[in-house]
Amino acid sequence: MNPIAELVARHRAGSTEGIVSVCSAHPLVLRAAMRQALEDGTPVLIEATSNQVDQFGGYTGMTPVDFRDTVLALAVEEGLPADRVVLGGDHLGPNTWQDRSAEEAMPLAADLVRAYVAAGYTKIHLDCSMPLLGESTPLSDEVVAERAALLLRAAEETIAEQGLDPEAVVYVIGTEVPTPGGAKETLHDLTPTPAPAAVATLDVHRAAFERAGLADVWPRVVALVVQPAVEFDHLQVVDYVPEATTALQGVIRETPGMVYEAHSTDYQTPAALRALVEDHWAVLKVGPGLTFALREALFALDALEAELVPEGEATDLRGVVERRMTAEPAKWERYYEGSETEQRIARRYSYSDRLRYYWPDAEISAASDALLQRLDTVGIPLPLLSQFLPLQYERVRDGVLEDRAEALVVDHVRDVLRTYAAAVAPTAR
Repeated sequence: MNPIAELVARHRAGSTEGIVSVCSAHPLVLRAAMRQALEDGTPVLIEATSNQVDQFGGYTGMTPVDFRDTVLALAVEEGLPADRVVLGGDHLGPNTWQDRSAEEAMPLAADLVRAYVAAGYTKIHLDCSMPLLGESTPLSDEVVAERAALLLRAAEETIAEQGLDPEAVVYVIGTEVPTPGGAKETLHDLTPTPAPAAVATLDVHRAAFERAGLADVWPRVVALVVQPAVEFDHLQVVDYVPEATTALQGVIRETPGMVYEAHSTDYQTPAALRALVEDHWAVLKVGPGLTFALREALFALDALEAELVPEGEATDLRGVVERRMTAEPAKWERYYEGSETEQRIARRYSYSDRLRYYWPDAEISAASDALLQRLDTVGIPLPLLSQFLPLQYERVRDGVLEDRAEALVVDHVRDVLRTYAAAVAPTAR
């Protein structure tokens, strides 16, 4: 059985446990997730988004096979068995082709789903909520569900063609979330999905699947994406309020075999994360919050290096990042408004973390590698480590963490994952 299906069964039986969905392609973030899974004795769920990884390469330049191979190679290096790695595809649908008609976009979306399933991804989020060329927004539930059924058929046909085990693949439906990676605009009021809307999404999708002759697949639809009113923008976080989702909680309790999936849980407090899981948001997705922590650690080490080496000889990672982001502004300029100072602060420190799109840049990647190598060569004095990464300093002093640059960065990212691990740990009711 699929590990996510097993989790859902345990959760519905009263364990109140969940799983963290890691949405990142950065190798150090993936290493952090794998080390956390090894410590916890759990599977690691790693997801790629439709615009990040697709049959043409996506913005990472990776196809589903490429991303799979990258993840599994890292797992080998980290000593994590391949059967402990669960790969997911997020927002799979016509998202990338919204500037095309349905007649053009939907066949491409079906090919996208086929590519993910054929490559061994076993958690498939079907999302056809976005209007296509010439369509008004929002789309009706019926149109969204009919298109999801088309993609479901493509997935099931691929399973049969590839000789895969159908029980190994599970599905997620629904999408009441903003653009992946956080809100583009300043948030004001945020309202949870109305309970009747959640019921309608379930009913309309189930009916569409039945009409498509796919009723037997419905038991493998294990999660519904709804908005629990958790979100972040550039400068603020909207925290979870359990009392606001009482009606939504009732809907999922009355829906056998399913849980909710929460997107944009980045930066939630430990108490809020735990409450989400207890209230049946058993899948917690996190992405920008992890690369935010990655940037914190790398910038801390950059400042540390500046204290160690002669003036003018430092790597100056922060300077390289600023230069490259201003030279290639397409990934941030539509999102960050205000004065030059406000834009500079947002580029570096925003919760929405548009900087994450720049880590693969050749110059930034080279500067990051050079910084880590330089610090390993010259050594990191403990008093400086205490100044810039105090939690990692404590672990080095306790003998549980190596005083090596990459190990320090990965451990700082794990501080975020430790919070999630505590939130999703099973408890008996």
